[in-house]
Amino acid sequence: MNTHQGNFVRASMIEAAPAPIQTGGLAYWLRKNLFATPKDSALTIISLLVLAWLVPPAVQWLFIDAAWTGGGRGVCATVAQGGSQPDGWSGACWAFVNAKFDQFLFGRYPIEERWRPALVGILFILFLTPMLIPKVPYKNINAILLLVVLPILALILLPGGWFGLTFVETPLWGGLMVTLVLSFVGIAVSLPLGILLALGRRSTMPVIKMLCTFFIEVVRGIPLITVLFMASVMLPLFLPQGVTFDKFLRALIGVSFFASAYMAEVVRGGLQAIGKGQYEGADSLGLSYWQKMRLIVLPQALKLVIPGIVNTFIGLFKDTSLVSIIGMFDLLGIVRLNFSDANWASAVTPISGLIFAGFIFWLFCFGMSRYSGFMERVLDTAHKR
Repeated sequence: MNTHQGNFVRASMIEAAPAPIQTGGLAYWLRKNLFATPKDSALTIISLLVLAWLVPPAVQWLFIDAAWTGGGRGVCATVAQGGSQPDGWSGACWAFVNAKFDQFLFGRYPIEERWRPALVGILFILFLTPMLIPKVPYKNINAILLLVVLPILALILLPGGWFGLTFVETPLWGGLMVTLVLSFVGIAVSLPLGILLALGRRSTMPVIKMLCTFFIEVVRGIPLITVLFMASVMLPLFLPQGVTFDKFLRALIGVSFFASAYMAEVVRGGLQAIGKGQYEGADSLGLSYWQKMRLIVLPQALKLVIPGIVNTFIGLFKDTSLVSIIGMFDLLGIVRLNFSDANWASAVTPISGLIFAGFIFWLFCFGMSRYSGFMERVLDTAHKR
């Protein structure tokens, strides 16, 4: 038997250790993210030089030399071009954007009736904001207001013709209003329809599986511009004589079906990522098929594919510009339409309008992207203690 007694008392003092490396503050962040290695340092320096070369002229053109106010093309043209700016001047024509701002929002919607889409937009913000904040209670009531009450109010207010409201035909709609209506309807329809299509494609019933697969593959195999063209031009040819649908309604249906096919594949990817044990566990509890999907499988699957879902939403938001093929003018379309206004014809007017439209699109898409990241962090509970 070993009777050796171990010595657990230190016989000498510990040597002085170096001071810990700073793990916070600006210097640590720069060292970790920009200058961690010689390669990172070289790339950082090159990027800073490129930014120093590009940013000052851009700021000069966009803000310092820009024409902010004025009543015509003269404020955005040089003397040689018939304007008031000195020869050699070049800057953004924000006066054009300021003068046409209402059209960029509402298109050719009658001026005296623009309070109606403005009211719908305010209600949309009021109903949507609580839905986006996880801690706000009464989500069910809020969802009913957003997905049921708001569409009914929009159907009454936007076209009019009811309750003494002047009828405004959809060809007069345009601008950001059309972009948001198409996007909201497309998103609201594509997500539940895409989920049903994904479940149908994974169904064990051959007919349901075949129909869902056929729809998904056919719609995903043709471009959106073709879908819109067929919905606007070809669909009336197959309808009985005297039966027709509003052109804007056709665009809504085409965009919604197109987005649903892509959404179905995103959701199907999430369903395939769920382990077999989850299905077997739900079956062992005696849950029905719809209870299993609603309570066990779909919550996990949708959480996994949040980036793909939001990516589809962002693509849908940008694809609304294609409705110009059927004579509808979204934000980009109404901006381009105003380039033909002789009162604002100048060399810098088109690029200024396109930059404005691009900034609006980026603002909405970036907002959706950031909210997607926020929801991922909120729902990422798998590894939390």
